[in-house]
Amino acid sequence: MRTAYRVETVRAAEAALMARLPEGTLMQRAAAGLAAVCASLLPRVYGARVVLLVGSGDNGGDALYAGARLARRGAGVTAVLLGARAHEGGLAALRAAGGRVADDPYEVLAVADLVLDGITGIGGRGGLRSDAVPVARAARGSDAVVVAVDLPSGVDADTGEVTGQALAADATVAFGAYKPGLLVDPAREYAGVVRLVDIGLGATLPSVPDLEALQHEDVARRLPTPSAESDKYRRGVVGLVAGSARYPGAAVLAVEGALRGGAGAVRYVGPAGDAVIAAHPETLVHAGPPAKAGRVQAWVVGPGLGDEPGVAEVLATDVPVLVDADGLRDLTPEAVKSRTAATLLTPHAGEAAALLGASREEVEAGRLDAVRELAARFGATVLLKGSTTLVCGAGGAGPVRVNPTGTSWLATAGSGDVLSGLAGSLLATGLPPLEAASTAAYLHGLSARRAARGAPVSASDVAAGLPAAWRDVTGG
Repeated sequence: MRTAYRVETVRAAEAALMARLPEGTLMQRAAAGLAAVCASLLPRVYGARVVLLVGSGDNGGDALYAGARLARRGAGVTAVLLGARAHEGGLAALRAAGGRVADDPYEVLAVADLVLDGITGIGGRGGLRSDAVPVARAARGSDAVVVAVDLPSGVDADTGEVTGQALAADATVAFGAYKPGLLVDPAREYAGVVRLVDIGLGATLPSVPDLEALQHEDVARRLPTPSAESDKYRRGVVGLVAGSARYPGAAVLAVEGALRGGAGAVRYVGPAGDAVIAAHPETLVHAGPPAKAGRVQAWVVGPGLGDEPGVAEVLATDVPVLVDADGLRDLTPEAVKSRTAATLLTPHAGEAAALLGASREEVEAGRLDAVRELAARFGATVLLKGSTTLVCGAGGAGPVRVNPTGTSWLATAGSGDVLSGLAGSLLATGLPPLEAASTAAYLHGLSARRAARGAPVSASDVAAGLPAAWRDVTGG
C-alpha cells in the first residue's frame, strides 16, 4: 500500500532523522536519488544540457547538489537563481563540479534537454511568484524533460490545490514519502510520473498516514472468496432500488455491476424489472416496496431513480446502505446519522457540492477537504467520484483512500451506476464500507483502463471487464 503524509508530519520525521545523522546527510541522499532519476531520463548524461531552476529553500539545494553530480558525469549544468538567496553549499558544489549560473535564463532553457524544478518547496502556498512565472513558462515551452524536486512548484502539498500558476512536470522525484498533492487532483495532473526516493524516513514516520492508495495485493486480500460450504445466501444478497420509466438503463447497469461484485444473489426492486430480467435473467426481481422484496445484507438506492420512492424506506433498514445519484437529492445528515447500520454515499463533485452547499468548482479544487467534510457532516463513509476518486471513513477521521486506477475515459454515462452496484455487492459480502468502496473503485478503474487502452469505452464495457480485472488482481 502506498501512503502519503502531510508536510508537518514529513518535516517532523526529517528532523528526528537528521538529529541522528551527520549534518547534510539527508540532502545528499535526496540529491543522489534525484540525480539518478534524471540520468535515467536522459539518452546519455555526458554532453546533456541540464538547467536547474533554483529557489531559496531546500528543494533548491537538492537541485544544486543533484546538478553537481550530473556535472561530474559530463553534463553541462546551468543554474537559474530565482530566490532571494541560493543554498550556499549546493551552489559551491555545483561550481566546483564545473556548473555555472546563467546570465540569461531564456537562452539556456531554449536548448535544455532536462530542467530540474527546485523553485519552491513542499511548504509553498499559492501559485508561483510573478518573477518565476515567465521562467516556468519558458521551461514548459521548451523540448526539455521537466523534473520536479519533491513537488511541482506552485501546487499545495497537503491539499492538492492549485490556486495560481504552477509548473507542470513530466516526472516528480519525491523524497522519503508521498505528499497528498502528488496523489490528488488537480495537483496530481502537474506531477507526471512520480518516483519515490528512499532517504531513510520509514522508521520516523507515524504508522497511520494521511492518505492511502491500495495496490493489487491489498485489493486481493479484501476480495471475498466463497468456501466449499457457501451458497448464494451465505455469500450475501444485495438489493437494488434503482431505475425508473425514464432511466431503466441505470437499473440494468447497476445490477450488472452487482452481479460481478461477489454477492451470491441480486434483488432488484423498481419499475425497470422487465429491462433487468431481459438483460440479466439471474436477477431476483420484485415490484416493491423494498420491505417486501426479501432479506438482503446490503441495499443500493438511487441510480436512475428519478422521483420514484424507496430512499426513506431503505434508510430505515438495519443493514448497510449505499446511496447514489438521485438518492442523494434532499438527503440530510439527520436521516443518515439516525441509522443503526453503516451508510456509504457515492457522490460526484456536483452532488457533493449540493450536499455541502458549495459550488462544484470549490469541491473540485479542494477534493480532500470536501470528502472529509462530507464524511464528518453526514457521519457516513463517502466515496467522492472524479478525476481522483477519494474514499473517507465515517466521521472524517483516519486516512483517506486515494484510488490509483482509472482513466479519463471513465467519464461516460452509466459508469457510476456500475460502480454503485459493484460496491453494494461487496458490502453485502461483509466488507466494511471503507473497504467495499475503495476495493470497488480500484476494480472499476482497472477494468476501465484495461477496456479503454486509449479508446472510448461504455459503462457496459467496464462492467463486462470486471471479472478480468478481478483475476488480474488475484492472479487467477
